[in-house]
Amino acid sequence: MSEKMEEIMKLQSEALNKLPELVASKAVKPLDEDEVLQKYKAALEDLRKDGVNKINDLRQEIASAKKNRMLEKDECAKILADCKTQIAEARKVAAANKAEKKELTKASVAYANVISKAYVQQVDEEQKALQAQITAAYKKQVADIKAAAKARIAKLASKEEKEVAKFECSSDLFDAKSKFQTEVGRCKDARNQAFVDHVQTNRALRNGRANAGEDFQLGLKNYAYQFKMSQFLLDNGLYLAILVFFIVCIIIAPLSGNGRLFSLPNIFTILEQSSTRMFYALGVAGLILIAGTDLSICRMVALGAVTTGLILHPTKNIVTFFGMEPWDFTGLPMAGRLAMALGLSIALCVAFSCFSGFWSAKFKIHPFISTLSSQLIIYGLLFFGTSGTPVGSIDAEIKDLIGGRWILGIANGNLITFPKLIIPAIFAIIVAWFIWNKTTFGKNMYAVGGNAEAAAVSGINVVGVTMGIFIMAGVFYGCGAFLEAFRANASAGTGQGFELDAIAACVVGGISFNGGIGKIRGAVLGVIIFTGLTYCLTFLGIDTNLQFVFKGFILIAAVALDSVKYLKRK
Repeated sequence: MSEKMEEIMKLQSEALNKLPELVASKAVKPLDEDEVLQKYKAALEDLRKDGVNKINDLRQEIASAKKNRMLEKDECAKILADCKTQIAEARKVAAANKAEKKELTKASVAYANVISKAYVQQVDEEQKALQAQITAAYKKQVADIKAAAKARIAKLASKEEKEVAKFECSSDLFDAKSKFQTEVGRCKDARNQAFVDHVQTNRALRNGRANAGEDFQLGLKNYAYQFKMSQFLLDNGLYLAILVFFIVCIIIAPLSGNGRLFSLPNIFTILEQSSTRMFYALGVAGLILIAGTDLSICRMVALGAVTTGLILHPTKNIVTFFGMEPWDFTGLPMAGRLAMALGLSIALCVAFSCFSGFWSAKFKIHPFISTLSSQLIIYGLLFFGTSGTPVGSIDAEIKDLIGGRWILGIANGNLITFPKLIIPAIFAIIVAWFIWNKTTFGKNMYAVGGNAEAAAVSGINVVGVTMGIFIMAGVFYGCGAFLEAFRANASAGTGQGFELDAIAACVVGGISFNGGIGKIRGAVLGVIIFTGLTYCLTFLGIDTNLQFVFKGFILIAAVALDSVKYLKRK
């Protein structure tokens, strides 16, 4: 043990011996004033200065030199070589000091934890006592204001004077409440800051490295510090109500003789039904993010599904498209037919989505109108072209390959199978999440949705972003429509009502119609909630028409809550 370490340990021992006395007298110093901690920090800085810290500084210097276009090539190479030489020397120093640094870090963090615990406890007690005093003083002040106002009003004769007195009383009460809330807020700030200082001190001692346990505690503390029941209910009230609904359904199902609702086969069925609808929600989510919508989803689904059904039909088609001879694709290899079906489904959906996007982006026509026009055009073309005739089922072998299920085994006497359609849905979620959160285009989506004028002023191509969102929606619709053909026989009426389910799922998931607010996980959660709701009602034997009533109430509740939150933000 070095002399410096021995000196610190001696000071630490003395400090810990005095700690009970300091705690009793409530004289524990803040962490940045503790002498021992300052000694630890200085000792660690000396050990790191010519080692790990120097390595970090040199790496930053290398990065700066590489980015500096003012440097000549030879000069840049010389700087890089010099930095690498110094890094090699610094690594030797870091290696030599590693053991002592590790021991010193461990000892300093252990000491900081002891001191911090005492200091946080002291601050908690002091601020709670102060908060109690503030609360008592506020209650007395309120009582005094009301008593004074009552006495004053009793002496007044005219109605006008009484109204003025009541108004002044309300104003005094408001001022007193504002002052009270500010003072209580300061007490809470002080208590929270004491723990934040503890975590930040430990991170500094570890040279910036975080600790999972400390981060978890800090997260809990911050949540408790910021928690407001009214805001919690506003943000999660709808989800809590839906959760209660699901719990009630799970309890009622076996009592009504319908069997167990909460079972693995039922969960997989809900996820399978959600899988294709996930694509539609991911597509329309981008349009809702820019305060738009899409009424053409149902017809996009029919368009892509009919196209897929025609190409993958096992024999010669029975549909005479636009009066032409029935098409026969059986002569083509199956891989080619699959690629053609997926490609055409995406291409057609993107084409009509671009049609809607052009009018919305270029002429500022609301997507409600532009997508409604696309819906009508597709609807007319499909019904006129196919005469409303279903295209029939697709090839059984390929249907099982993509839309079938894997057998997992038997549990509790039930055959457990895993739907294959869940896999492409998961892939689509990952892609959408990446686009929204990890790309410049995703950031521009939020900017345009939040304030298109401000986004344009900041240099964002609003028309380009809007068209990009419509194209992205078309790709998702095309993929979903392609997969929809593997679930049911496609016709011009396929997908009826899907646009409302997709929009409702996004709104329930927290993607705001006001624009610029929402997450992909919200759309995913909304789809599962809505699909699960429909499945639960069907499982319990509720009439299909009544199911629309439940959906309607949930949708209006979600939009109302979103509007309330938007007004509060304003």
